[in-house]
Amino acid sequence: MEQLSTLIDTLSGYVWGIFGIIPLLIITGIVLMVGLRFMPLFKIGPALKTMWRGRKGAGDQGELTPWQALMASMAATVGVGNIVGVATAIYFGGPGAIFWMWVTGFLGMATKFCEATLAVKYREVAEDGSFVGGPMYYIKNGLGDHWKWMAALFAVFGMFACFGIGNMTQANSVTANVVKMTGVPAEAVAIILLVLAGMVFLGGVKRIGKVVGSLVPTMCLIYVIGALVIIALNLDKVPGVFAEIFGSAFTGRGAAGGLMGSALLMAMRYGLARGLFSNEAGLGSSPIAHATAQVKHPVKQGLLGMIDPFLDTIVVCSLTAMVILIAGQWTTSHDVVTSAAVLTNMSFESALPGGFGGWLVTIGLTLFAFSTILGWGLYGERCVTYLFGRQASKPFYIVFTLVVPVGALMKLDFVWNFSDLMNGLMAIPNLVALLLLSPVVYKLTREFFSDPKNMED
Repeated sequence: MEQLSTLIDTLSGYVWGIFGIIPLLIITGIVLMVGLRFMPLFKIGPALKTMWRGRKGAGDQGELTPWQALMASMAATVGVGNIVGVATAIYFGGPGAIFWMWVTGFLGMATKFCEATLAVKYREVAEDGSFVGGPMYYIKNGLGDHWKWMAALFAVFGMFACFGIGNMTQANSVTANVVKMTGVPAEAVAIILLVLAGMVFLGGVKRIGKVVGSLVPTMCLIYVIGALVIIALNLDKVPGVFAEIFGSAFTGRGAAGGLMGSALLMAMRYGLARGLFSNEAGLGSSPIAHATAQVKHPVKQGLLGMIDPFLDTIVVCSLTAMVILIAGQWTTSHDVVTSAAVLTNMSFESALPGGFGGWLVTIGLTLFAFSTILGWGLYGERCVTYLFGRQASKPFYIVFTLVVPVGALMKLDFVWNFSDLMNGLMAIPNLVALLLLSPVVYKLTREFFSDPKNMED
């Protein structure tokens, strides 16, 4: 296992290195943002209005309402990355890593807009009447038969990635936190997660949509209120926190140490990697959920798609970072900070005494992680059925559910490195497809906004 962990860490370093996925991720986001004429930044208000109206579907084309499709997407994005990923980024990359997380958040708005738009544009109706879509479909249907190999490549990477980012990391982080707060044996926590996940997956995509449609907004509201209370109690420290973030964004300063040059690369690597882990912009996972939406025009769902990284990274991740930096626990020696989940717990606990802070993180992390397992279960199932057909759906859900307790009891380092590697490999074919299909998105966007009635439908 140690040799495998070393290999995964080495490969992840190459994929997320300065000549790997990082420049492709940034370039794609910039190209799409410029191509859209910065529309995502100017249309946040109308997009939020569209999100609220999306509680009811438009027409019969789709399985989930636009709201449920967005919540299914956010269920997979608002998870461990918002709590544990932020802590990991700060510990290894320093406060400056948060600046690079913000970069992925704003650029990710353009990226996710294009992903969701293309997902609806090129989706298909399966034999059982379900609506299937995502990168494998807009690569196949948008780019043509010569690109089917890349569609299959994405599905393969997605099939493996779902067990890392959407399963093992979630169960692992929940277990570490619950054990710390309650003393309940890790094996018991793993079994409970196994049972709950299995109960939801038995109901298929519609049950997943209903559960996350209620769970996601509730858990986000609780967590955000708790973080805002801590910030309000420490307003005098807020200016210093922002100064620390911007001051070390281009120099780097992590608790793990390192020379200035290497520290800067660590800040960029962990900021961008954890930013992508959090909002999944460019990863290609969320369009799988958006493809199920009951919506008349692809751009309408694209507007909901771009709200995802805004709420996830710019709002929720920023609040977590503020609390961690206010508390100052991130500089604690590595012997004490044995896991990123515990670091976040320590930060909230010290900033909100009386045990409330620790319980807030434990409850928030548990709900976030469970919803992410549900969302990524859907993603993995669609990748598997694309490769092997609908008959592979139930066997996949069984295997995916059984992996939950395995991930809960594994070492965190291996799980996170595996997730980083799979994320990077999964993103490459999707980012290439987004660049090649960007003219289609630009045309659809111009047509949509040329008629004001489209925003009212």
